[in-house]
Amino acid sequence: MIPKKQKKSSSGNKILKYSLSILLVLILAMSAIPLLFKDKILALVSDTINNKINATVSFKELDLSFFRNFPYASLRVNELAIINKAPFLRDTLFHAEKINFTIKITSLFYYKTAPIAIDRISATNGTLNIIFDKNNSANFDIAKKNNSVTTETESAVALLINEYALENINFSFSDETSKVKLALNNIYHSGKGNFTKEILDIDTKTTAKLSLDYQNINYLKDINIKLNAALNIDLQNSKFTFKENTASINKLPLEFNGFIQLTEEGQFYDMAFYTPNSSFKNLLALLPKQYSKDLNGIETKGNFDLNGVVKGSFTETTIPALNISFVSKNAMFKYTSLPKSVNNINIDASIINTSGYLKDTKIAITNTSFKLDKDLFSASGNVVNLLENATVNLKVKGSIDLGTIKKVYPITFKNELKGILQADITTQFDLKSIEKETYQHIKNKGNITVSNFKFKAEDIANPFFIDKTSVSFTTNTVILEEFRAKTGASDIAIQGNLENFYGFLYKDEKLKGNFNLNSTVFKVSDFLTQSKTTNTKEKETINLKIPSFLDVRLEAVAKKVIYDNINLTSVSGELHIKEESVRLKNITSAVFGGNIDFDGVVSTAEKRSKFALDLNLKKLNIADSFNHLKMLEAIAPITETVEGKINATLQVSGDLNGDITPNLKSIFGSLRGQLSNTKLKPKNSKALNLLGSKIDFLDLNEFNLNDVSASFSFANGQVRVPPININYKDIAIKIEGSHGFNTAMNYDINLDVPVKYLGSTVTTALTQCTPKDVARIKSIPIKASLKGSFSTPIFSSNIKNTTADLLKILLEKQKQSVLKTGKDKLKNLLFNSIKTNNTKNKIKNVLGGFFGKIKDTVKKN
Repeated sequence: MIPKKQKKSSSGNKILKYSLSILLVLILAMSAIPLLFKDKILALVSDTINNKINATVSFKELDLSFFRNFPYASLRVNELAIINKAPFLRDTLFHAEKINFTIKITSLFYYKTAPIAIDRISATNGTLNIIFDKNNSANFDIAKKNNSVTTETESAVALLINEYALENINFSFSDETSKVKLALNNIYHSGKGNFTKEILDIDTKTTAKLSLDYQNINYLKDINIKLNAALNIDLQNSKFTFKENTASINKLPLEFNGFIQLTEEGQFYDMAFYTPNSSFKNLLALLPKQYSKDLNGIETKGNFDLNGVVKGSFTETTIPALNISFVSKNAMFKYTSLPKSVNNINIDASIINTSGYLKDTKIAITNTSFKLDKDLFSASGNVVNLLENATVNLKVKGSIDLGTIKKVYPITFKNELKGILQADITTQFDLKSIEKETYQHIKNKGNITVSNFKFKAEDIANPFFIDKTSVSFTTNTVILEEFRAKTGASDIAIQGNLENFYGFLYKDEKLKGNFNLNSTVFKVSDFLTQSKTTNTKEKETINLKIPSFLDVRLEAVAKKVIYDNINLTSVSGELHIKEESVRLKNITSAVFGGNIDFDGVVSTAEKRSKFALDLNLKKLNIADSFNHLKMLEAIAPITETVEGKINATLQVSGDLNGDITPNLKSIFGSLRGQLSNTKLKPKNSKALNLLGSKIDFLDLNEFNLNDVSASFSFANGQVRVPPININYKDIAIKIEGSHGFNTAMNYDINLDVPVKYLGSTVTTALTQCTPKDVARIKSIPIKASLKGSFSTPIFSSNIKNTTADLLKILLEKQKQSVLKTGKDKLKNLLFNSIKTNNTKNKIKNVLGGFFGKIKDTVKKN
């Protein structure tokens, strides 16, 4: 028999054993269920959602855990994305890296009879994009239409949320009709409260960066906003009332009171906001930190009050009435580290709408003025009819010493800036007149003057001084009445006008103009910017870039232009700047002892700047022009060897270097020239020296090149020279061939040489020939060539072989002539002496004399 105590112990062990087994089974089940049914749950959730909306919903992973936040279940959705279908095909409506739900486990089993209790829901690293297109369609309108009647048993699942959070969410809003773009980036927002009540209080915290564009103009950029607010929420009446709260825009503090209520038509606002104190420092706090600098290091006096009332309904057709004012009276500020202050600051501006229609919203600047050291500046005006046709009325008047700016504001100009700016302008225009190009409705008058202006920068060759410039305004035309400036050795004076100013300013149209430019000295290098280089011995110039928005005609006259160490005088011509190019027309100049005129174009539309010129060169000094113009010297290297003048036409195209000089490797074209008043200097050329030494009957110093014409064609660094004919005494010379810009050459020289230049041997042989043979052999062709390079020439010719061949011909002719003469004399002798007794002796004497002459002739030759 077992004792009672032992029985109780055995029963307890069994209970503990079974309890542990059950608990282990439950733990294993709770661990296994999410894993075993993960794919099914994933497919079920995805299909259910996609069947309800007209968009594509996807997520990479659905992670359900009963232990991560026990006794709450944890549901995590990774990479959730909602992608629109037409008409917003493939646009992303929403995306989040993670969405976390912390849910009371027991509520999962009773969701049909009781609300699901969610302790916390959060979204992390996401984007939400709201778009209204031109047809006023919204990309968030994605719910599929369901005509079936919902019964009580099919009612939606109820949710009880205790806390929610948005962590690093970017929100964007775009309306293509009104051209409004709003962005809230880096949103961190959280709310906590008892959502089981119909009326509840929640505490919220919000930070974000606000940006706003309207009509393609940026008004706000990354403005820091912050709001910590206690809200009273009436869920039954959809009413949200501000209780205790603090807010800030950048560092401007604000407080709110009132409420927002959701209605069937939209929302109803009854709100007021204001700055809790009226220090002028509040205005500076509105500026982004990079502009306001350190507010702790600034002294201020005076007030700045921002007050606003917003009351009324926001619907598809109406907005709440607005009355927002910005007021400051006799304020000042001074940075303690700077010597000057800005004084007498007065601001009276407001945004007003009393009708509830957006088109009646008005921005008014009643009086805004300030004093910068001793200079007073003021502005007033208004903007009305914002929605339908924004109309601007503005008046600006005052003067500013640009050099004073850095004395009152902690800004470091990269470049030195000085000068006095004076303005007195009144303008009135509306956007529709600009859009329709009815510029006659725009009314402008007034002028701007700048005097004693100085601009200095590291990347420009010299400081830029403007003695005076005066600009006046009329309807759509800006008149440059006067512009006098100097930089380096250059001076310029410009007058003219700019047309289509508003089309350029607001519609990205071409800026058109006509100007006259006069200069005493214009040095091109004074206007070229320079880039830094690691080679201290050289400076590179930035490639010329002509703005694409210009369509400007310029008539220029300059007494002297200095270009790449070339002095041009009496320069005049027309320039047309358009489509990133400059067209040059009727450009004339005196240079190199002669004149030059040309037409052409310089284009910077492509990555490499290009040019094409058609030039006429008249009586240019060869030495000066070819020595300074490397392009001419490369085409025809005669600088050191020819004195005199040249008339030529040159067509050339190619790329430009950064200093606006031709890139010789890229040029191609043709040159046709004629020499005059010339003198050849063969001693300065190794090639000509070699030629003169090898052909001794040519005295190159006596060559007359006057009126010699030559044509050249060039491309890829090679120059092709068609036959050039030169007459030296009674010798005809023809030269043709090619050379490279690298000085390599390959020339053929053909000479038609009278035989008298071939030496005494040939001339003696000629005396023995008959007059008829001599007449037949007046000259012989000789071929020669110059190869190698200009510095190391190689000469070859057939003079020796040609002379030897000629001698053989002459000897043969003498032989035939002597034999014929001998035969004739012998025949005559025999005929005349046959009757005499001494015939034998006479024949002997004749034969002896005859063969003796032949022998003597052969010896001599």
